[in-house]
Amino acid sequence: MSRCVKAGVSVAALAAVLLAASGSAEAYTVYVTNEKGNSVSVIDTSTLAVTGTWKVGRRPRGVTTSKDGKELFVCASDDDRIDVLDTASGKVVRSLRSGPDPEQFILAPDGNPLYVANEDDSQVTVIDIEKNKILAEVPVGVEPEGMGLSPDGKVLVNTSETTNMAHFIDTKTFQVIDNVLVDARPRFAEFTTDGKFLWVSAEVGGTVSVIDVASRRVVKKISFKIPSVNDEAIQPVGIRITKDGAKAFVALGPANRVAVINTKTYEVEKYLPVGQRVWQLAFTPDQKLLFTTNGTSNDVSVIDVEAGKVVKSSPVGLLPWGVAVSPQ
Repeated sequence: MSRCVKAGVSVAALAAVLLAASGSAEAYTVYVTNEKGNSVSVIDTSTLAVTGTWKVGRRPRGVTTSKDGKELFVCASDDDRIDVLDTASGKVVRSLRSGPDPEQFILAPDGNPLYVANEDDSQVTVIDIEKNKILAEVPVGVEPEGMGLSPDGKVLVNTSETTNMAHFIDTKTFQVIDNVLVDARPRFAEFTTDGKFLWVSAEVGGTVSVIDVASRRVVKKISFKIPSVNDEAIQPVGIRITKDGAKAFVALGPANRVAVINTKTYEVEKYLPVGQRVWQLAFTPDQKLLFTTNGTSNDVSVIDVEAGKVVKSSPVGLLPWGVAVSPQ
């Protein structure tokens, strides 16, 4: 139970108060992959409590939902496959051929195909999820991880951790059309809603590079400074940008903070304290809440986006890694 819950006040009552304060009447389902637990924790946003734990393959990391929310896709990295779960039953109903060591992936805007980063094979695998057929294997840099897709679905970007590049891929030809050098160990790629800019985090470099998509040039590098936190602990990973393009949220790993950035000025407005080794982030569809996975404290933090503050911490499984939210 969160320390902010006073005696005699239930978690459900607290959640109701928080959701009312944020103006949200919608209830969504949050899915968290537990890398060492070989499971997915399920959270109901109406109570902010875990309602179930689903077993999946070994070392689950990347996670996303189908466009209708009826299926959940999970990277079972040590089993070299994508597990597909029925979200109504929580059962694995089939598996997709992913290529070796899938880590992150992203769905095309229309829900097919699925683009998968294969960390141990230096390639991106393109999968037709309906036919369970590999459409293409695209060679990229060493240790591919981050996967971003332009809003129109025409440009895919993969980041390679060891090559330190963002690889721009044409989704029609499945060819790499450009490579942009960023700082050390890029982990995540996120397009702005208008498709004009791409944000790439560099875990070891300690920066976020903002790339102009038209020219494919880095136009800004954002760095971070937190009082009483060693620079080496500031390791940017997950990035999420609001639909209106006004703010970006960046998970800073062992710094145990999420940075809130003004996307017009590129200035950090505040640092939000969360759990230990914050890794990935996901908005609810209405973008009123943001969920973070905190790997070494084995919990998720819930951020009220409008208020800009953490409102809850919920325990999940062992080493939470990825997070996705139902689309409806």
